[in-house]
Amino acid sequence: MQKEVVLQQIANRLRHHVLHMTTRAGSGHPTTCLSSAEIMACLFFSDMKYNAKHPQDLANDEFILSKGHAAPILWAAYAEAGVIPFAELSKFRTFESQLEGHPTPRMPWVKVATGSLGQGLSIGVGMALAQRLHKSNAKTFVLVGDGECAEGSVWEAASLAAKLHVSNLVAIVDCNRLGQSGESLHGKHADVWKKKFESFGWSAKVIDGHNIKEILRAFAEKKKCPVVIIAKTVKGKGVSFLEDKEGWHGKALSPGELIDALRELGPLPGIDAKKFVHHRKPMAQKLSWLGVPAVSYKHGDQVATREGYGTMIAKLGKNPRIVALDGDVKNSTFAEKFKSLYPARFVDSFIAEQNMVGMAMGFAAKGFVPFASTFAAFLTRAHDQLRMAAISRLNLKCVGSHAGVSIGEDGPSQMGLEDLALFRSLPESTVLYPCDAVSAEKCTALLAQSTGIGYLRTTRPKTSVIYKSADLFVIGGSKLIVKGKDLLIIAAGITVHESLKAAKLLKKKGISASVLDAYSIKPLDAKTIKVQAKGKQVIVVEDHYAQGGLGEAIASSGISITHLCIKEIPRSGKADVLLAKYGIDAKAIVAAVKK
Repeated sequence: MQKEVVLQQIANRLRHHVLHMTTRAGSGHPTTCLSSAEIMACLFFSDMKYNAKHPQDLANDEFILSKGHAAPILWAAYAEAGVIPFAELSKFRTFESQLEGHPTPRMPWVKVATGSLGQGLSIGVGMALAQRLHKSNAKTFVLVGDGECAEGSVWEAASLAAKLHVSNLVAIVDCNRLGQSGESLHGKHADVWKKKFESFGWSAKVIDGHNIKEILRAFAEKKKCPVVIIAKTVKGKGVSFLEDKEGWHGKALSPGELIDALRELGPLPGIDAKKFVHHRKPMAQKLSWLGVPAVSYKHGDQVATREGYGTMIAKLGKNPRIVALDGDVKNSTFAEKFKSLYPARFVDSFIAEQNMVGMAMGFAAKGFVPFASTFAAFLTRAHDQLRMAAISRLNLKCVGSHAGVSIGEDGPSQMGLEDLALFRSLPESTVLYPCDAVSAEKCTALLAQSTGIGYLRTTRPKTSVIYKSADLFVIGGSKLIVKGKDLLIIAAGITVHESLKAAKLLKKKGISASVLDAYSIKPLDAKTIKVQAKGKQVIVVEDHYAQGGLGEAIASSGISITHLCIKEIPRSGKADVLLAKYGIDAKAIVAAVKK
């Protein structure tokens, strides 16, 4: 039987599965699946190489369904490939099933959750670069919807992929004209998408997305740059009352409509698609962990915590699993220390934080431990990517420098004052905020050894080294630096130093104050804090807005606090002036105690 005939039959089988699944579930997005049936058939049963029994095989080509609402056709393809039994399809969208409404890694072949549109191409760039580092011949394929190409993150990814000559990356745009509530940005004008991608440095080609020969020919072309195939398709293809019709997005067919649709599609083709799945010689995961380097500072050394991060990430670079990304501020975050030693594992993402985090997601999905750094304020741009990374349970680390008003003259647009709230809100995240170079290095190493989403908050000004190089730090820990009987001051980062000054001033007034460094914001060392707070007034002082930071974390554990934090929009000024103006310096702490 001719290859084209086989693939068309597989495409029709996929359509049958999709319609049955969504009608049975009573929800889903069947029409966007029908438009991509031929594309999926050619990908999974002709062009892609993957071992259907081993989703983590490094020799596998990777597939990312960026248009995640088309999940039913992905599940159908995996069933046809023998990855999951056909019976699983009947459980689509049920609580006990791994086949969710949009793809998540509950299904092992899905490395990263998708469905928040516009993220898949960035993830694909990260995966393709990871494949390079693994020295694999594999490719990464990303199926993108034309509707999501209105997202800026798509073009952040397109720009960098071309600059880095990511030739093992192939994007397919399912140009089916219709979005959820009307026509997509360029409608049927697929040539506009072609010109846009070409202007970014991609090889772009427009094809008939329902013509098997054209699809195969497009996949067969070899280029030394990223490739995008603009597939002109019809939403709802194969069912006349769905084809190119508005009002059907996210709507399952009724049982009666299903009967009519299946009648049009004809009987289910009797072909065993598993025979057409091919794989390369397996590649085992070879990345190892070499341990944590030592720290060496003298008491009183003046070192910014951001530099402590840069020093440790450079040391950790001996571990082949560590990758660093930065958003064009590597000389401020000190990520340049890593780049100077390990340029092959460093990616300058330029000023495109969404793409930076998206690429980090791709690296994490392929077994690396990525550290993505920029100013703390700018990580808020990538909140949605971070949200999806958390859903994906990826091992991804972010570093936000220049946090709080302590950065000084640059002013409020540069001051990260919401970042703790952002990262604390992410499920299963770890948030660490060191106060000196020793704790900065130790906390960086802790994140490298931990799993899941991690955030390290660093400070711009230099601060005194207060810890010994041998001091132990743990996730979920804290440090009681000064022990007093009357008062407990809890701080983190820059305010630890203000709290120590305040404790000395209070001592002269006959008030004995404890100072506790809550460097682990999440998980919080609630047990120690409750013990130390017993019978004492508690003041929490932090360089962050009131909402979502250290103070709220402590208050939520049931401890009554006086909260010193940033309570208005700040302005430019010297760091010490701003700390005083917004009530988080040593004098403000003393004043709060007097009250």
